[in-house]
Amino acid sequence: MNQRNNRIYKMPFARVYPLYVAKGERKGRKKSEVDEIIVWLTGYTQKEIETHIKHETDFETFFTQAPSLNPSRKLITGLICGVRVEDIKEPLMQEIRYLDKLIDELANGKNMEKILRK
Repeated sequence: MNQRNNRIYKMPFARVYPLYVAKGERKGRKKSEVDEIIVWLTGYTQKEIETHIKHETDFETFFTQAPSLNPSRKLITGLICGVRVEDIKEPLMQEIRYLDKLIDELANGKNMEKILRK
């Protein structure tokens, strides 16, 4: 793991979460939709997500303790930060980028059914 990734992994999820919400809201989406995406991806309940935010859990812990990473997340493809998410080799970085990609799709107006790969 390189130094840059280590910083991202140790970053509190609580620091990035409001950015996800703001990105969606700027495009007319709701906080509840951001939360629905996170629940779908990780298997956490809404209350568990709020607990992780309150305790400032880092990204690494947030994803490694996820109750049930959705198997359909492997259907998430495309570019995020100039890199194809399906080609990311580091498993933890791929999980973080899956979430980034889903939030991008939300902000870009995709309907929830497509975002959640139904």
